[in-house]
Amino acid sequence: MNTGPLTGIKVVEIAGIGPAPCAGMMMADMGAEVILVERKTANANAPAVTAEGDVSKFSFFNRGKKSIAVNLKDAEGVELVLKLVEEADVLIEGFRPGVMERLGLAPEVCLQRNPKLVFGRMTGWGQTGPLAQAAGHDPNYIGVSGALWYGGGKDKAPTAPLTLVGDLGGGTMILAWGILCGVINAQKTGEGQVIDAAITDGSAYISSLLWLMHNTGQIKDQLGTGWADGAAPWSDTYACADGKFVNICSLEPQFYQEFLQRLDLVDNPTFANQWDKSLWPQGKAELKELFGSKTRDQWCELLEGTDICFGPVLNFSEAPKHPHNIARKTFLNIDGVMQPAPAPKFSRSQPVVGVPPKVGEHTDELLRAAGLSEETIAELKAKGAV
Repeated sequence: MNTGPLTGIKVVEIAGIGPAPCAGMMMADMGAEVILVERKTANANAPAVTAEGDVSKFSFFNRGKKSIAVNLKDAEGVELVLKLVEEADVLIEGFRPGVMERLGLAPEVCLQRNPKLVFGRMTGWGQTGPLAQAAGHDPNYIGVSGALWYGGGKDKAPTAPLTLVGDLGGGTMILAWGILCGVINAQKTGEGQVIDAAITDGSAYISSLLWLMHNTGQIKDQLGTGWADGAAPWSDTYACADGKFVNICSLEPQFYQEFLQRLDLVDNPTFANQWDKSLWPQGKAELKELFGSKTRDQWCELLEGTDICFGPVLNFSEAPKHPHNIARKTFLNIDGVMQPAPAPKFSRSQPVVGVPPKVGEHTDELLRAAGLSEETIAELKAKGAV
């Protein structure tokens, strides 16, 4: 039994793609009952999963949820969803603006049924604004918000790991934050509300530290001129002798001194003044040669765990095997599928990770829980509503 901190919270999630399902996963991980309303027939626009056997296990963003298959083009199917909404604390959807309204599940309809409902909406551009109806993906959203810019350098176009900054950082995390704020407010006031979570807004919001650095002159609009965008030799990623990578970020004075000592650079004039930008290009050239003289494992043996602010750059096959990640149980292997474990850790609550359901696996269970008789359920199935 899941005894996570959200035990007792009920969520209705309208199945979709992108960052909204991950918000549902996070809530299910933490103990919420998440009812996943899935299509009776697959979405033709969904990306294909090329895997043999039961592909549901690869959709770990649905882990711990209960699945009900509903025909949302059928009036009785929509009414079933509204019955689920009546007992829910939260609704999550990630469609383009106007889709829920066309389905008959507009916020005002749902809130009329359940005034305490927190209606969470996840889009790239938001519900309003000149781009609201345009298609887009993670790089587009974080490009417009400014969050992508400092992923570039003097001779490198701005880039960022796909989905991290936009979809999950500015999208999923901000949606989850908004939902929890709304739930707390509804518990106090008895009034629900609509959460308009746009990835553009969210990725701008989580760029707050970059804005602080920009406003204080630590980074500028010209790429490759500040310590945080690849200009400083002591804050960069370097290739090792084996073609693998390590990174350092020896920013603070005490960490910089340890960097000099451990790399035997104390008497090297190139590194005498940490903030002499005229020497940074030479410093980068020297560190490129230095880090290229040993393998990544050799550098880890020498530097990992020190205050130089150092780390290896691991791929997805390597990260679950790292001793720190093993000790903290950062990853889980469920049914042969490696996946991230819930975070953060709690001192008292104990989240329990479930498994992804098959489409419609819990349809009968959920309909019975909603008070429908066996006869009614059979009629709905006969009509194709579920």
